[in-house]
Amino acid sequence: MPSVAFQGVFGAYGEMAALQAVSLAVPIGYPTFHQVFAAVSSQETDLGVVPVENSLAGIVQQSMDLLPDTDLHIIGEVIIRVQHQLLALPGVQLSDIVRVHSHPQALAQCDGFLAQRNLTPINAFDTAGAAKELLERGSKDEAVIASKRAGELYGLEVLAANIEDEDFNFTRFLVLSREEAPVKDVQYKTSLVFAVRHTPGFLLETLNQLKGLNLTRIESRPRRDRAFSYLIYIDIEGGLHETPVKNAMLGMLQKANFVKVIGSYPRAELPS
Repeated sequence: MPSVAFQGVFGAYGEMAALQAVSLAVPIGYPTFHQVFAAVSSQETDLGVVPVENSLAGIVQQSMDLLPDTDLHIIGEVIIRVQHQLLALPGVQLSDIVRVHSHPQALAQCDGFLAQRNLTPINAFDTAGAAKELLERGSKDEAVIASKRAGELYGLEVLAANIEDEDFNFTRFLVLSREEAPVKDVQYKTSLVFAVRHTPGFLLETLNQLKGLNLTRIESRPRRDRAFSYLIYIDIEGGLHETPVKNAMLGMLQKANFVKVIGSYPRAELPS
């Protein structure tokens, strides 16, 4: 059975993504995204899953920033419907709560709920990890935001259910592997990152190489090796084995200073 690294502890949304990504997966949790990438690279696990964007809170910066430096390949994606619960120790009432711990992404997705009740958000490394730590602390004036499964695993009760600010709350995870996946007869997506020199119109010229393709995402992130210089992340509908995408990549290579295809992989559908 394939082992799949995820960031967090059992009950995290990453664990759910691992179980959904691979049949009969054995999820293994790690404290940080760095360790997830390292576990796959070192063959400690067969695969890894990392979140890259949420439909409400936007990109997950930590995992995004690790993608350009890795030799791993994206071989798939998983989209998880995220339903957040406000969890506390048994017997605690909502009126007792002063502080709420969770991952920054989860806190951002529930910002309206927290603000309306004047609850102080506290960053934690993981949603399920926050649940586990609350049980260990035994604090009766604190709650956490995590999954229903995390509450069940760590003996917490639901004070408020489905507290995300909007019901179209989805997180997209990428599946990482040391090897590229064989081509299948399905719809594909290709993810790449590139950089261009600071010359007027050059970014537009580079993007024009993708003319005729559907871009499903475009983001810029600061480079970590050069001040005020940026990497551009793009997702395109279509696979590298398809002629339009292949030709576009050849055009990008001629224009951009740096181009890296991180993966070409089967596209996931939004859960109903």
